[in-house]
Amino acid sequence: MRIVIIGAGVAGCVMARRLALLDGVEVTCLERVTRDDHSEAGTGLNVGPNAVKALRAVDPELTEAITQASFTWKNWRISLTDGTVLFDLPLSDVADGPGWRIRWSELYHVLREAAAPAIAYGCEITALGRDAANPRKTSVAWRQDGEEFRLDGIDLLIAADGRYSSVRRAISGDVPVRQIGVAISRVLVPDTSRGLIDDYEQWFNGPNRLLAFRVPPDHIYIACAFPIPPESDIPPELKKPEALRAAYTPPHGAASAQAQWMIETICANVAETHWARMQEHDVLYRAADCSVLYLGDSAHGMVPTLGQGATQAIEDAANAAALITRRYKDGERDVARWLAEIEALRGMRMRFVMEFSLAATDTMLAGADPVTGTKHKTEAPFRQKLSRLYGDIGPLLERT
Repeated sequence: MRIVIIGAGVAGCVMARRLALLDGVEVTCLERVTRDDHSEAGTGLNVGPNAVKALRAVDPELTEAITQASFTWKNWRISLTDGTVLFDLPLSDVADGPGWRIRWSELYHVLREAAAPAIAYGCEITALGRDAANPRKTSVAWRQDGEEFRLDGIDLLIAADGRYSSVRRAISGDVPVRQIGVAISRVLVPDTSRGLIDDYEQWFNGPNRLLAFRVPPDHIYIACAFPIPPESDIPPELKKPEALRAAYTPPHGAASAQAQWMIETICANVAETHWARMQEHDVLYRAADCSVLYLGDSAHGMVPTLGQGATQAIEDAANAAALITRRYKDGERDVARWLAEIEALRGMRMRFVMEFSLAATDTMLAGADPVTGTKHKTEAPFRQKLSRLYGDIGPLLERT
């Protein structure tokens, strides 16, 4: 059986590593960057406890390698930028274990080392589509090191190439995007806070939010967020130091020591800051008429409010790898049936995750009151949803 994976990101690496263990399966993972190029992943990442739980069910060794490269995520606190604490939650109250805090580049390094034999780097896809001899299968051509390559008769094509998936666009058409009306930034800086910043925290001044946490070896990830009109670009003037300082400085009284350090730091690092608009797109796990599986952001672009982007990519891959492995070892080689089962496993779960993440964005929308909005997050309904988010990784993995 021939399986091709496009993209050696989070989901792609987990799938490549696990599926390559199957006897009689040829796994090829095509990645566009070179082997040591993680330059596009220079920021920090928090990964939820549900991803740790899901990955441990299928790959304890890889889980331990990521844990060793991470700091644990044990607590979630929300305050105002004047220091008033609104929400302080130990994750142990709503989860079976901690999450991870890690640099994107280090996560990629660990994952790609683990999946190394199956990954081909520096691959530029030149053609991709349905196979001429069997339209349920696919074909892909690529250029690598000045040479041309092609694979036909692909039994399963896995698209793990991110939010702007070229595979999904080529096979299933354009993906309509919904803008949420929130600008978001990210930057990774050396830790000069002298202990002010450690585990996962958020700070609000009106609907304007700061987020920060420490990652190995000695860096801090900072994200800014503030409301903008849903269909507009981010006004350039709002990215300037004077605008950022005004957005996060309390109107009455002084900023807390934590908030003041972050304000000064983001203002000093505007040139290195990456900006984007919060957006989402509809869930799609499989192509309608051929054997193509979408995983991670290619399947479900979502808002990052609850840290579920990479988290759900891991959950996707753990579930898909477990199901394919089980069916293949049982002698069931009907790929279309595999994809239908994966869609059934993941579809409802993903709609819950996306809806919950979007609802939790309420405190960042125009006119929002973070005090009232955060109060709801201290109540039983929100905590029950958090327990469901962090615990319900799927019946297949729960039995593993």
